[in-house]
Amino acid sequence: MPGREELPSTLERSAEEAQRTWIKAHDSAVEQYGEGERAHRVAYGALKHRFEKVGDHWERKEKGRKGPSDPRSARPRGAGGRSGEGVDEQSPKQHLYDVAKRLDIGGRSQMSKSDLLEAIRKENRTRTRQAREDG
Repeated sequence: MPGREELPSTLERSAEEAQRTWIKAHDSAVEQYGEGERAHRVAYGALKHRFEKVGDHWERKEKGRKGPSDPRSARPRGAGGRSGEGVDEQSPKQHLYDVAKRLDIGGRSQMSKSDLLEAIRKENRTRTRQAREDG
């Protein structure tokens, strides 16, 4: 199973359901497009419909919040746009505040929604980098 062998480290630290979602989409994309970056993009796109990145791993979105996590995931390939890096940009500000609280992001009570999104992205990158260095 190629997807199992190429599982990103953030997914290795995630629930089995997230891993299965990524692997299934990846393997299907490999069959259709071949191995490479495109298969990985397809797999992450599928993952972002039900999961969001929190720190160094992926967690299931709250009930009722299915769908692409960022505008780039919602568009066809090549349409451009910035990646949300796994942070669910479609979620309400309160959810982002709660995630920032879990990640112990300082100053969150004064942040706008866009500030919360960027702070969570930054903290996710930091925690992922630290986990890779430790692991």
